[in-house]
Amino acid sequence: MLKILLLLFITLPLLELYVLIEVGSGLGGLTTIALCLLTAALGGFLIRLQGIMTLIDARKRMASGELPADQGVHGLLLALAGLLLFTPGFITDSLGFLLLIPMLRRVLIRRIFSFHPTTNRRGNASTIIEAEVIPDKRIT
Repeated sequence: MLKILLLLFITLPLLELYVLIEVGSGLGGLTTIALCLLTAALGGFLIRLQGIMTLIDARKRMASGELPADQGVHGLLLALAGLLLFTPGFITDSLGFLLLIPMLRRVLIRRIFSFHPTTNRRGNASTIIEAEVIPDKRIT
């Protein structure tokens, strides 16, 4: 996992730099910078809007007695989207905008939790074995 992160931290900035140079040579430097700033501003607005919607949905679930676990994961993915959108570059912006699609976030959440060790393939809780703790009377 550490090797993958190291590779990601090395290759992603180089890819971003390459794409920025290519776009800048086609559109011009100032236009490319303006486009980066525009995607960050638009992304910030959309993240704020979707964050508020997620918070409202979480409050509704809590009011009805449900645990808003899905909304917590949606919030984490929105935070990741924000990080990607405020990082300069078109690759990270594209990934950030993809995370702003609620349907894609739901698919990612299902995939993440389908491999969780406490759930089975359908996402249902695995078998729970109840036990009783009997104190040891030998302790003095």
